[in-house]
Amino acid sequence: MRTRTGTRVGQYAALLAYLVFLAFPLLWLLSTAFKSPQELGSPHPTWIPRHPTLDNFRQAFDEQPLLRAGLNSLLAALGAAVIAVLLATPTAYVMARRRTALSRAATGWVVVSQAFPFVLVIIPMFLVLKNLRLIDSLSGLVLVYVVWALPFALWMLVGYVRAVPVELEEAAAVDGAGRLRTLVSVTAPLLAPGIVATGLFAFVTAWNEFFFALVLLKTPEKQTLPVVLTHFIGAEGVADLGPLAAAAFLATLPSLLVFALVQRRITGGMLAGAVKN
Repeated sequence: MRTRTGTRVGQYAALLAYLVFLAFPLLWLLSTAFKSPQELGSPHPTWIPRHPTLDNFRQAFDEQPLLRAGLNSLLAALGAAVIAVLLATPTAYVMARRRTALSRAATGWVVVSQAFPFVLVIIPMFLVLKNLRLIDSLSGLVLVYVVWALPFALWMLVGYVRAVPVELEEAAAVDGAGRLRTLVSVTAPLLAPGIVATGLFAFVTAWNEFFFALVLLKTPEKQTLPVVLTHFIGAEGVADLGPLAAAAFLATLPSLLVFALVQRRITGGMLAGAVKN
């Protein structure tokens, strides 16, 4: 009994330490965002600001077009998430249900493609977008985000499709439903947690992405939020720490809110009770 209690206490202690480790950057960012310039320059930093102020947030909005950049990021992230899900869902269904050499090769490509660094693909993508006249446009950026998110989205959805009992699809086929009708009416509703998780992954990846947006977008009015955040760093590499922390904290909120809204769908057991023995 003592050994079991000690093991459980150790598990909770490790979990608490891990949560503190994950929350530390966000908490420190929040603390910095509300500190005055005097506190930011103090040699003895504190967790809780002695004199909280909103001046950093006002200054951030005055110095940079955060709302416009946030709207650009939102359009790019939503567009990439929707298109990636629409393309990945039927493709993952075929890959999961048809165990052919082609589907196995496609699965291998999905895994290998995740090892490609950004620098390796940016030049080919830039040339392709240049020929399509999509450089310096949000449409071109959305296309790049879809291409980058699609392999991992396929890998995620293939696992979800394989978890759906084949008996449900066989029952639909007996009732006269074709492949498309079965996918839309039977399989897709059961894939709701996987589709939500995939869309969340594509959204968060596109929202936080910096390198492609920096290379492909040149017009200031079209730049996304991660690129605009770099403008708080001066030519000599000195950061305007207070406004930068305020803007960075605001930039993290959409990802947190989206995850908070859909986390129940991700963890929910939509397949519970689907097949009765």
